[in-house]
Amino acid sequence: MASRIPPFAVIPGSQVHQVLTGQEERVIELIEEAYQVHGDGDTVNPPSYFLRFPDRPTSRIIALPASIGGRTQVDGLKWISSFPENVNSGIPRASAVVVLNDQETGYPIACMESSIISAARTAASAVLATGWLTRERVRPRRVGFFGTGFIARYIHSYLRGAGWSFDEIGVHDLSREHANGFRSYLERSAADGRITVHEKPEELIRSSDLVVFATVAGTPHVSEVEWFSHNPTVLHVSLRDLAPEIVLKSANVVDDVEHCLKADTSLHLTEQAVQNRDFVDGTLFDVMSGRLRLPDDRPVVFSPFGLGVLDLVVSKHVYDMVRERGELAIINDFFHEVSRYGEDKVSGEHA
Repeated sequence: MASRIPPFAVIPGSQVHQVLTGQEERVIELIEEAYQVHGDGDTVNPPSYFLRFPDRPTSRIIALPASIGGRTQVDGLKWISSFPENVNSGIPRASAVVVLNDQETGYPIACMESSIISAARTAASAVLATGWLTRERVRPRRVGFFGTGFIARYIHSYLRGAGWSFDEIGVHDLSREHANGFRSYLERSAADGRITVHEKPEELIRSSDLVVFATVAGTPHVSEVEWFSHNPTVLHVSLRDLAPEIVLKSANVVDDVEHCLKADTSLHLTEQAVQNRDFVDGTLFDVMSGRLRLPDDRPVVFSPFGLGVLDLVVSKHVYDMVRERGELAIINDFFHEVSRYGEDKVSGEHA
């Protein structure tokens, strides 16, 4: 029997936001499941492709193709742009869409606004890692945010949604205006703990048990090993903040080794410097499965490159929820040529 062409839908950010708001714990569960499926080998997650521009060297658009099995069973692509100069105009740095493909026919079934999905899966991954990486360490009571944009806000929201609370919240950004804006967000959200805006990065790092790097840095800018002498847990979400000296003095956990050691990330630069990968202790899946025990006498750094399968699992969840509510905006006749030999739709005769 011939496969039926599935309907194609467009899901705007308003629907994505509606589905995911207040669902932090559920999204974290989805991300944990995706890591399990990836660790078990039931995914295809090829290297990301970076589209760069000679006339706009700070900007890029990244394609993340992926396929995931397990309970999700979907293929797809995230197409996400990063234009740092946007913040000067008061709009977010990143914008994104996800295209989901039916695994039976290969036909796209949805195009979705994905900046929210991307932020949610990034935050959920970071919070999931926080729980696993601190399971046998002292629970962090002081969190510091280095970089105060969209991703930092989502990570804080997901920490709260997962039940984390802190005695102190530190904030640092190169822009005092952005730092104060993040502080205002924290105050509006009734965040637990005393809020401090730190003028210097050293102050933020030394005063934090959990350090969140969520910057737009393209090259390492933190190289002072002594700042980490209290052995904090570090969520190195932006990937390019830490100099090789710090990487080499830390226990390093990644989401996927091959993905993380490329594109001039801090870990990639470290590999180039020492000509080996011995400094990588393992993956988050290794920690989750009990194959990796973490030391308490070194900083623990989690560097997640951001796997496309994470975007797919959250996107498919949103798609399923919108469909179950009967709210999918189907684009009728999106695929116009639906017959291999051009049969007339009415008569069935060849055109």
